[in-house]
Amino acid sequence: MDVSFLGGPRPQRGVGVVAPFDFALDRELWRWVPDEISLHLTRTPYVPVEVSLDLARLVSEHETLHEAVRTLNAIAPEVVAYACTSGSFVGGIAGERAMCAAMTRAGAVPSLTTSGALLDALVELGVSRVALVTPYTVSVTRSLEEYVAEAGVSVTGCAYMGLTRHIWKVPYRQVSDMAHKAVRDDAQALFISCTNLPTYDVIPQLEAELRIPVISANQVTMWAALRRLGTRAVGPYQALIDPAARYGPARPEIPGLPEVRGLPDEEQQQEGWT
Repeated sequence: MDVSFLGGPRPQRGVGVVAPFDFALDRELWRWVPDEISLHLTRTPYVPVEVSLDLARLVSEHETLHEAVRTLNAIAPEVVAYACTSGSFVGGIAGERAMCAAMTRAGAVPSLTTSGALLDALVELGVSRVALVTPYTVSVTRSLEEYVAEAGVSVTGCAYMGLTRHIWKVPYRQVSDMAHKAVRDDAQALFISCTNLPTYDVIPQLEAELRIPVISANQVTMWAALRRLGTRAVGPYQALIDPAARYGPARPEIPGLPEVRGLPDEEQQQEGWT
């Protein structure tokens, strides 16, 4: 069969993605990607450690990043994204910048991280007060709060789940419930952390309910990577991706929501809000 008339395939434009060994949401990343872009994923080596600050440090070591990016060099991606929130905020802003520099040296292409993309997204949306939802324990959640505060952004409320494994199994209903716990009247946006926490389908619903932009770890990672390529992420009614979706009436008060408090006592630390 002569298929010469088809003329393809078109030149491939690639985004390299370095993910932790336990990352399970490849399919979700692809949902933000337009047809002309391909994702090339690689993972960090397995270590027998649960989700924690220790794991965040292990999966973000510069030697680990260097080896991961080197595996992508043969297919020549135009940008490399490190898709792990905790791994990219655990060292603060200076640590995140050093990670980008290390990846760029290894691959000779622009590099970014989820946590760096988060800060870029907050700037894009004009946000200085943000609510947080995390699947993490209290110590990892506190590290994220410190990272955001270091960037000059106030955390107005933070709900967390206290999980150390199997985060990709969390249902949308739980994500939505935690979002409503975290968001107070003074929040300008909500960030849902962790690239292993499913969020794609819940974002438009939460934006409609909360009347503020809702951004997530995987969303900001893909948004930032694709912006580096001069193209846009795709997604239904998501304020970060579609500027027309950013404006609307002020978020109404939601009766019956619990008050958002400081860090809870030890017996409340498995799941709660700060």
